Amino acid sequence: MFSGVKSIAIGGFDGMHKGHQALFSQLGKEGAIVVIETGYANLTPKKERENFTHYPIFYIDLDSIRHLSGEEFLEYLKKRFPSLEKIVVGYDFHFGKNRKYSFNDLKELFDGEVIVVDEVTLHNDSIHSHKIRAKLQIGDIVGANDFLGHNYTIKGQKVQGQGLGSKELVATINLEIKDYLLPKEGVYVTLTQVDDEEHFHPSVSFIGHRVSTDGTFAVETHILDTDVDCKAKAAISFVDFLRENKKFNSLEELKEIIMQDITQAKESLAKKQI
Repeated sequence: MFSGVKSIAIGGFDGMHKGHQALFSQLGKEGAIVVIETGYANLTPKKERENFTHYPIFYIDLDSIRHLSGEEFLEYLKKRFPSLEKIVVGYDFHFGKNRKYSFNDLKELFDGEVIVVDEVTLHNDSIHSHKIRAKLQIGDIVGANDFLGHNYTIKGQKVQGQGLGSKELVATINLEIKDYLLPKEGVYVTLTQVDDEEHFHPSVSFIGHRVSTDGTFAVETHILDTDVDCKAKAAISFVDFLRENKKFNSLEELKEIIMQDITQAKESLAKKQI
């Protein structure tokens, strides 16, 4: 029971994008976010959503409520938020068994205020999590970040790489990524946060199969112009797409291209004043 909460925004909120933020802006001082957890969130999985809001977040497993009628769902909310006065939802919100109920039913069933936030658009295109996923899968990082309102970021644990980087090419931090949607295979302008440091270092990152060497899949990042010792984990924040993943005929040719990638990444970050 959370008696101090007077307003809630309800939704899946994967990505915590600009459309979601429009809902949160209606909450007021004693608000909270109620995440209906489907198990499919891969832009901001699990509690990663908490990095993009100052409001407390309460998680409800969809399987625990999907069988409820509209009336039962409202009773469920009232028991957990006894001081509830306002509910904020999006225009496409549905709830209850078989998603039978819409915001119109919510207005009839709830004796407090119901705010329905209209579709949020950018460049005449509606902002949705599935569209952000689609942009990431074609390497449209700039478009995805515009919809998100922040850089798309993945986090993972450090793992052992090939050992070629520091010896023959450039040193990289290799990561094992779980739960997150990975962007299209290729090379990216990025910012990398190491372990528990607060700041992000300028970097260039690779996602994909190492087609020029052993063919294995990798997520690796090279931090620019500084030596950083990563002990356990890192986060990669994507700024822009540099090039497709492609095969090179020799390590010398690969290294030459990597040097070009580094130069282009520096130029890109300088233009963005990062």
